Amino acid sequence: MTEHPLGVQAVRGSGRRSKAGRLLSRFKRDRALYLLALPGIVFFLIFKYVPMWGIIIAFQDYSPFQGIAGSEWVGLRHFAALFSNPDFSLLFRNTLAISLLNLLLFFPFPILIAICLNELRSAAFMRVIQTVIYLPHFLSWVIIAGLTLVLFAKGNGLVNELLVRMGLSKADFLTNPDGFWLMVTLQAIWKEAGWGTIVFLAAMAGIDPKLYEAARIDGAGRLRQIRHITLPAIRTVIIVLLILRLGDIMEVGFEQIFLMYNGAVSEVAEVFDTYVYRVGIERGEFSYSTAVGVFKSVVGLALVLLANKLAKRMGGEGVF
Repeated sequence: MTEHPLGVQAVRGSGRRSKAGRLLSRFKRDRALYLLALPGIVFFLIFKYVPMWGIIIAFQDYSPFQGIAGSEWVGLRHFAALFSNPDFSLLFRNTLAISLLNLLLFFPFPILIAICLNELRSAAFMRVIQTVIYLPHFLSWVIIAGLTLVLFAKGNGLVNELLVRMGLSKADFLTNPDGFWLMVTLQAIWKEAGWGTIVFLAAMAGIDPKLYEAARIDGAGRLRQIRHITLPAIRTVIIVLLILRLGDIMEVGFEQIFLMYNGAVSEVAEVFDTYVYRVGIERGEFSYSTAVGVFKSVVGLALVLLANKLAKRMGGEGVF
């Protein structure tokens, strides 16, 4: 016995209507949450998704006078020029090295600070410490670079003056290529590590205090409580933030690197972000610089997908 096609269509139509009804009822129920998320959604639509239309010029010989519609299509010519450019290996090395240093040194730092703050018993003292370590986040990179210059300048920098008074010779902090990667990493740690503790402290706030009480009754010390209670409780948050950080591995922060850049450290300071500025803004090669940006985005997307898959395969929860 065969079903009548109209009957099948009616069932499918009713299924669609019921699904739409469920979505509508869910929207009515959570309308306050959707309204709260609306500014963020509008921001991403306007400043993240709409500009993606400009990716097209990476495959064109773009001319501002002819526009996107009138510019000549050149296919993958700009990508071929990027990969054959002698500077590509240098840019890739510098960007990857700074990103890996940030990943190895900067990423664990907010976790360590959050654990230390979570162990404080005085709420007032904890708030004072939080205020102090949050403050650098609100300083611009221009101020951070200025402070670095005042402290570490070879001529009359405060640190070098102290070294001379201690009978030591002056050190070349700002124009030493060997220490540039570490310096920008330490700058990022000082500026953003305190602010990065917010997410981890929020995750720790959800841990049941009874778990710590039971652990103390069983004779577990502070370190064992951290190892067996605190870290497992924030494991999911750590994995999610690590996956998102891998997506930005080609982003090292234009403003910071640009402000710390000088001729003596150009071989280790030139990264994709500064290269895009010099090629795209100073020389007006818009299509080529867009191709560089697309390459960075593709690498970041591939790393996010790979890290998310590995996290799920290892029994964790991925981003999606």
